Amino acid sequence: MKSSFITRLGLAGSMLLSLAACENNLLEQVNPNLPTVETSWRTSEDAVKASTACYAGLQGLGMYRRWLNFAFDLRDDTGFSQSPWGELADFTRFLQTNYNFEVSNNIWRDHYRTIYRCNQVLANVPTIQGMEAGLQKRVLAEARFLRALSYFNLVSLYGNVPLALTPPIDLNTVFPQANEAQVWEQVISDLQAAQADLPTTYTGNDIGRATKGAALTLLGKAYMQNRRWADAQAQFTQVIALNIYRVTGVPYVNNFRHTTENNPESIFEVQFSDEKKGGNDSGGGPDATSSQGGQRSQFWGVPGFGFNDGEVRPWVVREFLQEPTATGQRDPRLAATVFYNRRDQTQFPSTLPLDADTLAYGTGFLTRYGKDARNRARVYWRKYQTDYYRTFEDFDSPINQRVMRYADVLLMQAEALNEQNNQAAALPLINQVRERAGLAPLTGSYTRETLRTQLMHERITELTGEGVRWFDLQRWGMLSNQADIDRLKARDPDFNTFRLDRSRLLPLVQTDVDLGKLTQNTGY
Repeated sequence: MKSSFITRLGLAGSMLLSLAACENNLLEQVNPNLPTVETSWRTSEDAVKASTACYAGLQGLGMYRRWLNFAFDLRDDTGFSQSPWGELADFTRFLQTNYNFEVSNNIWRDHYRTIYRCNQVLANVPTIQGMEAGLQKRVLAEARFLRALSYFNLVSLYGNVPLALTPPIDLNTVFPQANEAQVWEQVISDLQAAQADLPTTYTGNDIGRATKGAALTLLGKAYMQNRRWADAQAQFTQVIALNIYRVTGVPYVNNFRHTTENNPESIFEVQFSDEKKGGNDSGGGPDATSSQGGQRSQFWGVPGFGFNDGEVRPWVVREFLQEPTATGQRDPRLAATVFYNRRDQTQFPSTLPLDADTLAYGTGFLTRYGKDARNRARVYWRKYQTDYYRTFEDFDSPINQRVMRYADVLLMQAEALNEQNNQAAALPLINQVRERAGLAPLTGSYTRETLRTQLMHERITELTGEGVRWFDLQRWGMLSNQADIDRLKARDPDFNTFRLDRSRLLPLVQTDVDLGKLTQNTGY
């Protein structure tokens, strides 16, 4: 990747200084505070700080802080955008004409920035003399995990991407563009290498770092996306056998609140904080004064409390209403997932008792929007909103992004088993997830096809709004044939502009296509 985002970020400043120095010898003075490669990789503390910088990449605007939420949760069939920023709304409608558009540009840049940091760790930490061997192995394993996570997202969104496995030498460094199969193999290789050297749990300030369970889970997910069912099953079997994760006894809503983060259901979270370092940090810069808050809640807040750039398709609510709990109530996950007009019998016909009116920032939904027919008929995201303790939204939400949690592992393991025609072993796993929601257990006989359909339903009611639906649609082949696209159109009109020859993938950032002589994705 010639003169990529990552390389330019690291070298542009030094080039400017060099040019200025030709005109003014005063600039040739050595800055004793300037870190260099020779002075930055000497101690265990240096290694741990560099590792922490890799995690900081996950907080970038193009990663879990903001734009990945748009790429995953609004481009699938559960979410959409009516943003007044037309280019942003078009991004979720598969109508991207600017291949340097800010959203995809930031996603590309911040993933490669994280990869660049991981590559620095992998190249330099082995050279540190006297470093405790266990810590050294752990730091290297963390870097491999984070690099794998970054490429997992990139290959799913962009397909054939440059595969950078070492730090760039200079501005002329070109990384080869790999095909999707090659990128997936690198993801798998990194995770296979990482899992052996990662601890099962952490304590104290290290909570939130990648664990063995996180590496096993992500490897299982990588196998799932490649339909390697037996390999995926083997990974999820190991996760379950760790016997440290559970859904029973963990209230569903606790997975989306800052007061109950890193709980026994959590496998990997991006750590966020609303601590203010440099004021209200809407720009989300990578410098030391930047805040570390998530911004999803600000962008998807209900009208009057946020930008409302992301909404939920009404069919999602109807999916929840298909089945009551064992006591005849509405599925409690519905009220935890969305704000909606529970009395709207036209849009949401149901004979089930009404659930408690969810408060929209301290006021009941109908009280707030009762006189506003347009807003009253809409469905808004509640997951990851701060309405449970705030009466406003801002750019610094403290709620950690749950990238992987145990309920998803149970449902993926059930799917892997079902695809191998082992429905009997799959049902108890699904029932663990249903039990927590108060639903009756599944019984009786299922074929592979009927249980596949049931699992699609289970994943909607359990995981909507958690960035996994796009992966589901890809894995199920629903983005690769017109019949399934027509099914998606029926519940999400945005798919009317989905083109089979191009829309499964985003366009590669055109600046890097031109500089790195990359082959642009088909159809762009």
